[in-house]
Amino acid sequence: MSNKRCDYISWDEYFMGVALLAAQRSKDPNTQVGACIVDSQNRILSTGYNGFPHGCSDDDFPWNRDEALGETKYQFVVHAELNAILNSRGKTLEGARIYVGLFPCNECAKSIIQAGVSEVVYLSDKYHNTPSTIASRRMLEAAGVKLTQLKPRTKSLLLDFNA
Repeated sequence: MSNKRCDYISWDEYFMGVALLAAQRSKDPNTQVGACIVDSQNRILSTGYNGFPHGCSDDDFPWNRDEALGETKYQFVVHAELNAILNSRGKTLEGARIYVGLFPCNECAKSIIQAGVSEVVYLSDKYHNTPSTIASRRMLEAAGVKLTQLKPRTKSLLLDFNA
């Protein structure tokens, strides 16, 4: 008879947790997004988060979202999904799953499709009705990429560095 724990998290919750942890590396003051790419054997292939390209100091480029205030972050920030794809450094992503906190934009959808990722697992779809997300969903569905909104059983996880 086994006395194993029964309250462990699922694979989906684990990989989404990794994506959410990666998001904590983002210096964006408004939106922190992380991504985790996993193969069919539940091995992590890559992670990424939204931020500026290598060599572009986050002290010298704008984090501003309002065009009325001048330059915005939108021309410069690399999204989490693309960073995770680029961070995979040539590993095959064919048939992989990507876990993201926020449904991908149309630009990330293009990269996800081209990389051969077969499923997008996301938490939030708060921009569902925006043109970017509508285009993203259209392309992903046309390319046969499975779209799964994660409904975690666990409301939150605590990382305790004193354990």
